Amino acid sequence: MGFKITAISGALALTAFGTASAQSPEVKVAMVAELSGAGATTGNNWKDGVGLAVAEINSKGGILGRKIALTSYDTQTNPGVSRAQVQKALDDDPYVVLGPIYSGSVKVNMALTQAANVPQLVGAQAPDITALSNPYIFRTTFNSAHVMPKLADYMKSTGAKTFGIIWVNNDFGKGGRDAFVKEAAARGMTMVMDQPTEQGQVDFAPEVNRIKRSAPELLFVYVNEEEAARFLIEARHSNIQSKLIGATTLLNEKVIELAGGAADGVQGFLELSARAPLPEFQAFVGRFATRYNRPPDHAAAAGYLAVYAVKYTTEKIGKFDREVFAKTLHGLTISPSEEPGILMETTWQSNGDIVRAAFIAEIVNGKQVIKTVLPK
Repeated sequence: MGFKITAISGALALTAFGTASAQSPEVKVAMVAELSGAGATTGNNWKDGVGLAVAEINSKGGILGRKIALTSYDTQTNPGVSRAQVQKALDDDPYVVLGPIYSGSVKVNMALTQAANVPQLVGAQAPDITALSNPYIFRTTFNSAHVMPKLADYMKSTGAKTFGIIWVNNDFGKGGRDAFVKEAAARGMTMVMDQPTEQGQVDFAPEVNRIKRSAPELLFVYVNEEEAARFLIEARHSNIQSKLIGATTLLNEKVIELAGGAADGVQGFLELSARAPLPEFQAFVGRFATRYNRPPDHAAAAGYLAVYAVKYTTEKIGKFDREVFAKTLHGLTISPSEEPGILMETTWQSNGDIVRAAFIAEIVNGKQVIKTVLPK
Protein backbone atom coordinates (compact mmCIF):
# COMPACT_ATOMS: atom_id res chain seq x y z
CA MET A 1 0.00 0.00 0.00
CA GLY A 2 2.84 2.38 0.89
CA PHE A 3 4.37 1.88 -2.55
CA LYS A 4 1.11 2.62 -4.30
CA ILE A 5 0.59 5.84 -2.36
CA THR A 6 4.12 6.98 -3.21
CA ALA A 7 3.62 6.16 -6.87
CA ILE A 8 0.32 8.02 -7.03
CA SER A 9 1.85 11.02 -5.27
CA GLY A 10 4.73 11.04 -7.72
CA ALA A 11 2.35 10.91 -10.66
CA LEU A 12 0.45 13.88 -9.28
CA ALA A 13 3.65 15.84 -8.81
CA LEU A 14 4.48 15.35 -12.46
CA THR A 15 1.02 16.34 -13.68
CA ALA A 16 0.75 19.56 -15.72
CA PHE A 17 0.43 22.87 -13.83
CA GLY A 18 -3.32 23.46 -13.89
CA THR A 19 -4.00 20.09 -12.22
CA ALA A 20 -1.60 19.28 -9.40
CA SER A 21 -0.54 22.85 -8.68
CA ALA A 22 -4.16 23.98 -8.62
CA GLN A 23 -4.42 22.18 -5.27
CA SER A 24 -1.81 24.51 -3.78
CA PRO A 25 -3.09 27.44 -1.67
CA GLU A 26 -0.74 29.80 -3.52
CA VAL A 27 0.30 30.43 -7.11
CA LYS A 28 4.03 30.84 -7.67
CA VAL A 29 5.22 33.83 -9.66
CA ALA A 30 8.93 34.40 -10.36
CA MET A 31 10.31 37.90 -10.88
CA VAL A 32 13.71 38.02 -12.55
CA ALA A 33 15.08 41.56 -12.84
CA GLU A 34 18.12 43.83 -12.78
CA LEU A 35 18.20 44.48 -9.04
CA SER A 36 21.92 45.35 -9.01
CA GLY A 37 24.47 46.46 -11.57
CA ALA A 38 23.98 49.05 -14.31
CA GLY A 39 20.26 48.31 -14.65
CA ALA A 40 19.40 48.56 -10.95
CA THR A 41 17.35 51.75 -11.32
CA THR A 42 15.07 50.16 -13.88
CA GLY A 43 15.00 46.74 -12.22
CA ASN A 44 14.07 48.02 -8.77
CA ASN A 45 11.32 50.22 -10.15
CA TRP A 46 9.97 47.16 -11.97
CA LYS A 47 10.21 45.17 -8.73
CA ASP A 48 8.28 47.80 -6.79
CA GLY A 49 5.53 47.98 -9.42
CA VAL A 50 5.21 44.20 -9.30
CA GLY A 51 5.23 44.26 -5.51
CA LEU A 52 2.43 46.82 -5.30
CA ALA A 53 0.23 44.82 -7.69
CA VAL A 54 0.85 41.58 -5.82
CA ALA A 55 0.00 43.21 -2.48
CA GLU A 56 -3.23 44.65 -3.89
CA ILE A 57 -4.34 41.42 -5.51
CA ASN A 58 -3.51 39.32 -2.46
CA SER A 59 -5.42 41.72 -0.20
CA LYS A 60 -8.52 40.96 -2.26
CA GLY A 61 -8.12 37.17 -2.17
CA GLY A 62 -5.61 36.57 -4.95
CA ILE A 63 -6.27 35.04 -8.36
CA LEU A 64 -9.12 32.50 -8.51
CA GLY A 65 -8.92 32.27 -4.74
CA ARG A 66 -5.16 31.64 -4.62
CA LYS A 67 -2.74 34.26 -3.31
CA ILE A 68 0.41 35.06 -5.26
CA ALA A 69 3.69 33.76 -3.81
CA LEU A 70 6.31 36.05 -5.37
CA THR A 71 10.01 35.10 -5.50
CA SER A 72 12.59 37.61 -6.75
CA TYR A 73 15.83 36.81 -8.59
CA ASP A 74 18.62 39.29 -9.39
CA THR A 75 20.23 39.20 -12.86
CA GLN A 76 22.95 41.65 -11.71
CA THR A 77 22.43 43.19 -15.18
CA ASN A 78 24.45 40.32 -16.58
CA PRO A 79 23.00 38.13 -19.37
CA GLY A 80 24.83 35.03 -18.17
CA VAL A 81 23.60 35.48 -14.62
CA SER A 82 20.08 36.12 -15.91
CA ARG A 83 20.04 32.79 -17.69
CA ALA A 84 21.12 30.98 -14.53
CA GLN A 85 18.52 32.84 -12.48
CA VAL A 86 15.71 32.02 -14.89
CA GLN A 87 16.71 28.37 -14.76
CA LYS A 88 16.69 28.56 -10.96
CA ALA A 89 13.25 30.16 -11.09
CA LEU A 90 11.94 27.45 -13.42
CA ASP A 91 13.20 24.75 -11.05
CA ASP A 92 10.62 26.08 -8.57
CA ASP A 93 7.80 25.51 -11.11
CA PRO A 94 6.32 29.04 -11.40
CA TYR A 95 3.08 29.81 -13.18
CA VAL A 96 4.68 32.79 -14.97
CA VAL A 97 8.02 34.61 -15.06
CA LEU A 98 8.07 38.43 -14.91
CA GLY A 99 11.17 40.04 -16.46
CA PRO A 100 13.93 40.74 -17.11
CA ILE A 101 13.93 44.25 -18.59
CA TYR A 102 17.23 44.37 -20.46
CA SER A 103 17.01 42.94 -23.96
CA GLY A 104 20.36 41.14 -23.83
CA SER A 105 19.24 39.16 -20.81
CA VAL A 106 15.86 38.28 -22.28
CA LYS A 107 17.47 37.05 -25.49
CA VAL A 108 19.60 34.49 -23.64
CA ASN A 109 16.93 33.21 -21.25
CA MET A 110 13.67 33.25 -23.22
CA ALA A 111 14.42 29.85 -24.77
CA LEU A 112 14.39 28.37 -21.26
CA THR A 113 10.88 29.57 -20.49
CA GLN A 114 9.72 28.47 -23.93
CA ALA A 115 11.09 24.97 -23.41
CA ALA A 116 9.32 24.83 -20.04
CA ASN A 117 6.06 26.20 -21.53
CA VAL A 118 6.08 29.02 -18.97
CA PRO A 119 4.73 32.45 -20.06
CA GLN A 120 7.28 35.25 -19.66
CA LEU A 121 6.27 38.93 -19.51
CA VAL A 122 9.31 41.12 -20.13
CA GLY A 123 10.29 44.78 -20.27
CA ALA A 124 12.67 44.35 -23.22
CA GLN A 125 12.38 46.63 -26.26
CA ALA A 126 14.84 45.21 -28.83
CA PRO A 127 12.94 44.39 -32.05
CA ASP A 128 14.26 40.85 -32.41
CA ILE A 129 12.77 39.68 -29.08
CA THR A 130 9.38 39.08 -30.67
CA ALA A 131 10.77 38.26 -34.11
CA LEU A 132 11.84 34.82 -32.89
CA SER A 133 8.29 33.35 -32.89
CA ASN A 134 8.38 32.37 -29.23
CA PRO A 135 4.74 31.76 -28.21
CA TYR A 136 5.50 32.27 -24.51
CA ILE A 137 7.12 35.73 -24.69
CA PHE A 138 5.08 38.91 -24.10
CA ARG A 139 6.20 42.51 -23.85
CA THR A 140 5.03 45.03 -21.27
CA THR A 141 6.75 47.89 -23.12
CA PHE A 142 6.84 48.85 -26.76
CA ASN A 143 8.95 47.18 -29.40
CA SER A 144 11.44 49.95 -30.25
CA ALA A 145 10.73 49.37 -33.95
CA HIS A 146 7.17 50.60 -33.22
CA VAL A 147 8.38 53.63 -31.25
CA MET A 148 10.81 55.00 -33.81
CA PRO A 149 8.31 55.92 -36.56
CA LYS A 150 6.38 58.04 -34.03
CA LEU A 151 9.56 59.68 -32.78
CA ALA A 152 10.87 60.28 -36.31
CA ASP A 153 7.54 61.89 -37.25
CA TYR A 154 7.86 64.23 -34.30
CA MET A 155 11.46 65.13 -35.12
CA LYS A 156 10.52 65.81 -38.73
CA SER A 157 7.68 68.07 -37.58
CA THR A 158 10.22 70.38 -35.94
CA GLY A 159 11.56 71.29 -39.38
CA ALA A 160 15.04 70.00 -38.63
CA LYS A 161 17.00 68.53 -41.55
CA THR A 162 20.03 67.05 -39.76
CA PHE A 163 20.33 64.78 -36.75
CA GLY A 164 22.88 62.91 -34.71
CA ILE A 165 22.42 59.86 -32.54
CA ILE A 166 24.21 58.76 -29.39
CA TRP A 167 23.32 55.25 -28.28
CA VAL A 168 24.35 52.58 -25.79
CA ASN A 169 26.22 49.67 -27.33
CA ASN A 170 24.02 46.81 -26.13
CA ASP A 171 21.01 44.95 -27.55
CA PHE A 172 18.61 47.67 -26.47
CA GLY A 173 20.71 50.45 -27.98
CA LYS A 174 21.60 48.66 -31.22
CA GLY A 175 18.01 47.71 -31.96
CA GLY A 176 16.72 51.21 -31.30
CA ARG A 177 19.56 52.85 -33.19
CA ASP A 178 18.99 50.77 -36.33
CA ALA A 179 15.23 51.32 -36.26
CA PHE A 180 15.53 55.05 -35.74
CA VAL A 181 18.16 55.66 -38.42
CA LYS A 182 15.96 53.82 -40.93
CA GLU A 183 12.88 55.87 -40.03
CA ALA A 184 14.70 59.21 -40.02
CA ALA A 185 16.25 58.49 -43.43
CA ALA A 186 12.81 57.59 -44.82
CA ARG A 187 11.67 61.07 -43.83
CA GLY A 188 14.50 62.81 -45.65
CA MET A 189 16.63 63.68 -42.63
CA THR A 190 20.42 63.53 -42.86
CA MET A 191 22.53 61.85 -40.18
CA VAL A 192 25.71 63.82 -39.38
CA MET A 193 26.86 61.87 -36.30
CA ASP A 194 26.52 58.26 -35.15
CA GLN A 195 28.09 57.73 -31.72
CA PRO A 196 28.01 54.47 -29.69
CA THR A 197 28.71 54.54 -25.95
CA GLU A 198 29.22 51.85 -23.33
CA GLN A 199 26.79 50.58 -20.72
CA GLY A 200 27.71 52.12 -17.36
CA GLN A 201 29.83 54.85 -18.97
CA VAL A 202 30.69 57.74 -16.66
CA ASP A 203 32.62 60.29 -18.75
CA PHE A 204 30.86 61.73 -21.80
CA ALA A 205 33.24 64.62 -22.52
CA PRO A 206 34.70 63.07 -25.73
CA GLU A 207 31.23 62.35 -27.12
CA VAL A 208 30.04 65.87 -26.27
CA ASN A 209 33.04 67.40 -28.06
CA ARG A 210 32.21 65.37 -31.15
CA ILE A 211 28.60 66.52 -31.01
CA LYS A 212 29.73 70.14 -30.88
CA ARG A 213 31.90 69.59 -33.96
CA SER A 214 29.15 67.79 -35.89
CA ALA A 215 26.49 70.31 -34.80
CA PRO A 216 23.33 68.32 -35.63
CA GLU A 217 20.10 70.29 -35.36
CA LEU A 218 18.59 67.45 -33.37
CA LEU A 219 20.40 64.90 -31.22
CA PHE A 220 18.64 61.62 -30.46
CA VAL A 221 19.88 60.27 -27.10
CA TYR A 222 19.24 56.54 -26.66
CA VAL A 223 21.10 55.34 -23.58
CA ASN A 224 20.11 53.87 -20.21
CA GLU A 225 18.86 56.06 -17.39
CA GLU A 226 21.95 56.74 -15.27
CA GLU A 227 24.12 57.25 -18.35
CA ALA A 228 21.46 59.61 -19.71
CA ALA A 229 21.72 61.79 -16.60
CA ARG A 230 25.51 61.91 -16.82
CA PHE A 231 25.35 62.79 -20.50
CA LEU A 232 22.81 65.59 -19.95
CA ILE A 233 24.95 67.16 -17.23
CA GLU A 234 28.01 67.15 -19.52
CA ALA A 235 25.97 68.38 -22.49
CA ARG A 236 24.55 71.34 -20.58
CA HIS A 237 27.93 72.14 -19.04
CA SER A 238 29.45 72.27 -22.53
CA ASN A 239 26.53 74.35 -23.89
CA ILE A 240 25.51 72.01 -26.70
CA GLN A 241 23.19 73.85 -29.09
CA SER A 242 21.56 70.77 -30.59
CA LYS A 243 17.99 70.11 -29.49
CA LEU A 244 17.98 66.98 -27.34
CA ILE A 245 15.34 64.39 -28.24
CA GLY A 246 14.86 60.98 -26.71
CA ALA A 247 12.55 58.17 -25.73
CA THR A 248 11.33 56.92 -22.36
CA THR A 249 14.78 56.31 -20.86
CA LEU A 250 15.83 59.94 -21.46
CA LEU A 251 12.67 61.45 -19.95
CA ASN A 252 12.64 59.05 -17.00
CA GLU A 253 11.91 60.25 -13.45
CA LYS A 254 15.31 59.00 -12.26
CA VAL A 255 17.07 60.94 -15.02
CA ILE A 256 15.29 64.11 -13.93
CA GLU A 257 16.28 63.45 -10.32
CA LEU A 258 19.95 62.84 -11.14
CA ALA A 259 20.40 65.47 -13.86
CA GLY A 260 18.49 68.26 -12.15
CA GLY A 261 18.15 71.35 -14.31
CA ALA A 262 20.25 69.76 -17.05
CA ALA A 263 17.19 67.71 -18.03
CA ASP A 264 14.99 70.76 -18.69
CA GLY A 265 14.09 71.21 -22.35
CA VAL A 266 14.53 67.55 -23.28
CA GLN A 267 11.69 66.33 -25.45
CA GLY A 268 10.58 63.03 -26.89
CA PHE A 269 8.46 59.92 -26.82
CA LEU A 270 7.20 58.82 -23.42
CA GLU A 271 5.61 55.42 -23.09
CA LEU A 272 4.23 55.42 -19.56
CA SER A 273 4.25 58.47 -17.31
CA ALA A 274 3.20 59.49 -13.83
CA ARG A 275 1.84 62.59 -15.57
CA ALA A 276 -0.43 60.61 -17.90
CA PRO A 277 -3.84 62.36 -17.94
CA LEU A 278 -5.77 59.16 -17.30
CA PRO A 279 -7.82 58.50 -14.12
CA GLU A 280 -6.69 54.88 -13.65
CA PHE A 281 -3.07 55.89 -14.10
CA GLN A 282 -3.35 58.74 -11.61
CA ALA A 283 -4.95 56.42 -9.06
CA PHE A 284 -1.98 54.05 -9.49
CA VAL A 285 0.47 56.95 -9.09
CA GLY A 286 -1.13 57.87 -5.78
CA ARG A 287 -1.02 54.32 -4.42
CA PHE A 288 2.59 53.84 -5.55
CA ALA A 289 3.71 57.14 -3.99
CA THR A 290 1.98 56.24 -0.72
CA ARG A 291 3.75 52.87 -0.57
CA TYR A 292 7.23 53.90 -1.78
CA ASN A 293 7.36 57.65 -1.14
CA ARG A 294 8.26 58.48 -4.74
CA PRO A 295 6.49 58.65 -8.10
CA PRO A 296 6.53 55.58 -10.35
CA ASP A 297 8.48 55.54 -13.59
CA HIS A 298 7.72 53.60 -16.77
CA ALA A 299 9.34 50.40 -15.44
CA ALA A 300 7.24 50.50 -12.27
CA ALA A 301 4.07 50.94 -14.31
CA ALA A 302 5.08 48.12 -16.67
CA GLY A 303 5.75 45.73 -13.78
CA TYR A 304 2.45 46.67 -12.16
CA LEU A 305 0.31 46.10 -15.23
CA ALA A 306 2.15 42.84 -15.99
CA VAL A 307 0.78 41.31 -12.79
CA TYR A 308 -2.72 42.53 -13.58
CA ALA A 309 -2.45 41.09 -17.08
CA VAL A 310 -1.68 37.73 -15.47
CA LYS A 311 -4.66 38.10 -13.14
CA TYR A 312 -7.11 39.13 -15.85
CA THR A 313 -6.04 36.48 -18.36
CA THR A 314 -6.13 33.68 -15.76
CA GLU A 315 -9.57 34.69 -14.55
CA LYS A 316 -10.76 34.89 -18.15
CA ILE A 317 -9.78 31.27 -18.82
CA GLY A 318 -10.99 30.22 -15.37
CA LYS A 319 -8.00 28.04 -14.47
CA PHE A 320 -4.24 27.96 -14.04
CA ASP A 321 -3.04 26.55 -17.35
CA ARG A 322 0.14 27.97 -18.83
CA GLU A 323 -0.48 26.85 -22.40
CA VAL A 324 -4.06 28.17 -22.49
CA PHE A 325 -2.84 31.37 -20.80
CA ALA A 326 -0.29 31.98 -23.57
CA LYS A 327 -2.79 31.26 -26.32
CA THR A 328 -5.37 33.55 -24.72
CA LEU A 329 -3.06 36.52 -24.17
CA HIS A 330 -2.11 36.54 -27.87
CA GLY A 331 -4.59 38.91 -29.51
CA LEU A 332 -6.20 39.89 -26.20
CA THR A 333 -7.28 43.46 -25.45
CA ILE A 334 -7.68 44.49 -21.82
CA SER A 335 -9.29 47.81 -20.93
CA PRO A 336 -9.34 49.64 -17.57
CA SER A 337 -13.12 49.25 -17.49
CA GLU A 338 -12.57 45.49 -17.29
CA GLU A 339 -9.40 45.57 -15.18
CA PRO A 340 -8.36 48.96 -13.71
CA GLY A 341 -4.90 47.57 -12.94
CA ILE A 342 -4.06 47.47 -16.65
CA LEU A 343 -3.92 51.32 -16.41
CA MET A 344 -4.69 51.98 -20.10
CA GLU A 345 -6.25 49.92 -22.87
CA THR A 346 -3.64 47.45 -24.07
CA THR A 347 -3.63 44.84 -26.81
CA TRP A 348 -1.14 42.00 -27.10
CA GLN A 349 -0.54 41.15 -30.74
CA SER A 350 -0.08 37.64 -32.10
CA ASN A 351 3.72 37.85 -31.70
CA GLY A 352 3.62 39.18 -28.11
CA ASP A 353 4.12 42.88 -28.96
CA ILE A 354 1.81 45.40 -27.33
CA VAL A 355 -0.26 48.25 -28.74
CA ARG A 356 -1.56 51.14 -26.62
CA ALA A 357 -1.56 54.93 -26.47
CA ALA A 358 1.63 56.88 -25.73
CA PHE A 359 2.80 60.47 -25.27
CA ILE A 360 5.07 63.21 -26.55
CA ALA A 361 6.47 65.07 -23.57
CA GLU A 362 8.95 67.74 -22.51
CA ILE A 363 10.85 68.22 -19.27
CA VAL A 364 9.89 71.61 -17.83
CA ASN A 365 11.13 72.78 -14.43
CA GLY A 366 12.04 69.24 -13.45
CA LYS A 367 8.72 67.66 -14.42
CA GLN A 368 7.40 65.65 -17.35
CA VAL A 369 4.86 67.75 -19.21
CA ILE A 370 2.61 65.85 -21.62
CA LYS A 371 2.39 67.77 -24.90
CA THR A 372 0.54 65.28 -27.08
CA VAL A 373 -1.34 62.03 -26.51
CA LEU A 374 -0.57 59.61 -29.34
CA PRO A 375 -3.63 57.42 -29.90
CA LYS A 376 -3.44 53.66 -29.64
